[in-house]
Amino acid sequence: MTQISLRGLYKTFGNTQVVKDLNLDIAAQEFLVLLGPSGCGKTTTMRMVAGLEQASHGEICFNGRRMNEVPTQQRDVAMVFQNYGLYPHMTVAQNIGYPLKLRGISGAERDAAVQRAASRVELLPYLHRRPRELSGGQRQRVALARSIVRTPKVFLMDEPLSNLDAKLRVAMRAELKHLAHELQVTTIYVTHDQVEAMTLANRVAIMKDGVILQLAPPEEIYNNPVNAYVAGFIGSPAMNLIAVHGDGAGLSAEDGTPIRASAPRPGPLTLGIRAEDMQLVSQDDANFSAGIYAFELLGDATMATLKLGSTSVAIKGEKNLRLRFGERVHVRFDPARLYWFDSVSGERVQAPGGR
Repeated sequence: MTQISLRGLYKTFGNTQVVKDLNLDIAAQEFLVLLGPSGCGKTTTMRMVAGLEQASHGEICFNGRRMNEVPTQQRDVAMVFQNYGLYPHMTVAQNIGYPLKLRGISGAERDAAVQRAASRVELLPYLHRRPRELSGGQRQRVALARSIVRTPKVFLMDEPLSNLDAKLRVAMRAELKHLAHELQVTTIYVTHDQVEAMTLANRVAIMKDGVILQLAPPEEIYNNPVNAYVAGFIGSPAMNLIAVHGDGAGLSAEDGTPIRASAPRPGPLTLGIRAEDMQLVSQDDANFSAGIYAFELLGDATMATLKLGSTSVAIKGEKNLRLRFGERVHVRFDPARLYWFDSVSGERVQAPGGR
């Protein structure tokens, strides 16, 4: 069991700081997801843990032991990458067993370990095939099997599902979740997909510009985002963020649409509300009204998009709801489900009796 500590970690390329004073403790057996857009520093952080990049400053420790100068091959980490990294001339069995071959494990012991790893990811019928004869999902399972063929101290996964189609991603998420539970190995998982983060992680670290904005379990980040950036990054669809102005008598959106709600303070604010926390109602019960800009039938729900000036507002309705483009609808929300953010800094503004 391995506990990882990152202390005052920096990474600079030329004049660009990619990771800035990052401090993070990852518990033994924890599944931690680094979540953020391209260029936020999440992959660089993982590569420093692996030893593929040297930290410009700071300390990386496994169970209290400094690892900065320890070569990658001696850190006992297993890595799974977006591009699979399979050897095309080798069979599936040979690809899975290659890490053991490098360690000098005997043929019989290696074969038994390959069988166990392949069984865990349902690859036993394909051991004689080569990567070109496999589907994308099967290739990804080969990469996973190669990483679990031995029990490493740490798993490092860099967007391993991004090359798969939507159906395979769902299936592979379930497999990863089960493997993480079964193997109980400390895991760092890098992704820009918030659905993967919400479904897989024990904790999520949301990164932007080389720093961690919020570190918490997925449900806490979803229900209690620290700022507008985090609020808009987590959720499917993302939280609606509406620029409003309060004048003491009420609120108005940027296009002048009146919104019946009590703001925590006068002046410009950003109002946050999730799609599932709004309903279409009669005009008398509504907090605001707008025309239908678009709507999507999702099977289990209908997603309606309204426009308040240049701001799109998504509302999740019942699956039998049918709408028309341009139709004016009336929207109600629970004031206790509103979030408020400073319009300049994006930081949370607490509302009395609200969020």
